[in-house]
Amino acid sequence: MASGLKNGAESQKFLQMRSISKHRPQRTCVACRKARPKRELIRLVRTSDGSVEVDTGGKKAGRGAYLCRAQECWVVGLKGTRLEHVLRTTLTQDNREQLIRYGKDFL
Repeated sequence: MASGLKNGAESQKFLQMRSISKHRPQRTCVACRKARPKRELIRLVRTSDGSVEVDTGGKKAGRGAYLCRAQECWVVGLKGTRLEHVLRTTLTQDNREQLIRYGKDFL
C-alpha cells in the first residue's frame, strides 16, 4: 500500500493514537522564557502605527510577543528593552505606562 500500513486495523489504531495527543500551540514568555500553552499567556502586539497593545483575543494583525499572567513577568518584560527587541519597535513612555497599568489592573 502507498501509505505503508498493512491493513485497515493498523490504520484504525494509528488514527486512534493520533487523536489522543491533540496539538496545543506553545509560546514562550518574553520575560521568564518558559514555554506554555498559548491560551495561558497574554499576547502583546505591535500595530501598524508602531504602538504596542494588549491582544486579549490573540487575533490582531501585527507582530506579537507573549507574557505570562504573573506580575513578575510583566515587571521584567516591561522594565528593559527585551519587549522592544522582540517586537522590533520602541515603546513610548505613554505606551509603556499604559501596559504597566494593564498589568497591575487585570493581573
